[in-house]
Amino acid sequence: MVVLVQATVLTVGLNGRSEVLRELPVRLIEMQSGLEAACSLKNEKEVNSVISRWDLDDMPDGRFLKTFKAAKPYIPTIALVKAGSKSQEIAARSLGVSAVLAEDATDNVLRDTVANLLGVEGGGVKKDTNAADITLPGKCPR
Repeated sequence: MVVLVQATVLTVGLNGRSEVLRELPVRLIEMQSGLEAACSLKNEKEVNSVISRWDLDDMPDGRFLKTFKAAKPYIPTIALVKAGSKSQEIAARSLGVSAVLAEDATDNVLRDTVANLLGVEGGGVKKDTNAADITLPGKCPR
């Protein structure tokens, strides 16, 4: 079966939650840290959407999404905030992200939100394993 990839989605800090997105016709770039994601964006020209936890270990308090939205405000973003944290939800919405979901949102809610945001449905996904396996020592290579 041939699947036409309709969008490239960068996920940051989702710790395996990206698996549900394989049902969509998107190419996934999976990163665990904000630094990895920031460095990958320097090389990746075709990112259509970003999904990130609000509080990343290396970039707490939404720092990755704040930096990303300042640089590329036109790219749709989804923030995953701590369940019940009104302050994180308000901060993410104030930043202008496209959607805010609680970290405990169901896989169906996550998948459907991404599909609606990107205007895609069904299919399968092509995983970019090279980008997912990048390990950085602390700063981007030149």
